[in-house]
Amino acid sequence: MQRVTSRNNARLREVVRLIESSRDRRKSGRCVLEGAHLIDVYTARVGAPETLVVVDDRLDDPAIAQLLARVAPSRIVAIPRTVFCDLATLPPDIGALAVVTAPRAAPSGPGEFCLILEDVQDPGNVGSMIRTAAAAGVDQVVLSPHCAFAWSPKALRAGQGAHFLTTLVENADLDAWLATFRAGGGTLVATVAGDAPSLYESDLRGRLALAIGSEGGGLSPALIARADRRVTIPMAAGSESLNAAAAAAVVLFEATRQRSVRARLARSR
Repeated sequence: MQRVTSRNNARLREVVRLIESSRDRRKSGRCVLEGAHLIDVYTARVGAPETLVVVDDRLDDPAIAQLLARVAPSRIVAIPRTVFCDLATLPPDIGALAVVTAPRAAPSGPGEFCLILEDVQDPGNVGSMIRTAAAAGVDQVVLSPHCAFAWSPKALRAGQGAHFLTTLVENADLDAWLATFRAGGGTLVATVAGDAPSLYESDLRGRLALAIGSEGGGLSPALIARADRRVTIPMAAGSESLNAAAAAAVVLFEATRQRSVRARLARSR
């Protein structure tokens, strides 16, 4: 374990660059995880981090000690909490952060149950939708090129480890992806505000991709035109729309409910 007392250390300067620069994160394919929970999920699902930075007065904390036992000493840097405050976006009581390689989906065809995000630009919404998608059993989350970077600190915090529980397909060519999905019998359902059948009266079973658009403009006319079906979330009079992440949660779990009912019926026959 290396003990460092200055943020001018080369490994710590790299941490700062990755936290502060979206360009550096995208270019290097690396990101910073903050907190023992995120790091623990990553090590269990992906492998050891490139660098593990821990607050030196938290080394005996059980969650931190567990991480230390799973990472080679040469990859561990212990620092005072005053230096940690200069690096991280969260307080030093979180105890640890790690530099990791952002997992990339292996080349494969579209899944059976997918979520498409078109130009969702708030990283907090992107992270929340990934978290909801993982909880709903989604196979793939497909992000258009103009979506916020899924591996930014804000998106990772909102995802709470869900980034490692489902498959992310970033910078996707949606036209090409949809062509392959449709060729395999998939159905694209576009979520729109009004002027469409109710979500609760629509069939969301089978091979399905649900599309959610940007926070302000929703889905593009081009993607809506390509959809096999459009659905809207019924709302009380005076309410026009929901936050993109909230809309995704409603739609995904209605699809999950329908799919689970179908599965139970099939088992009972």
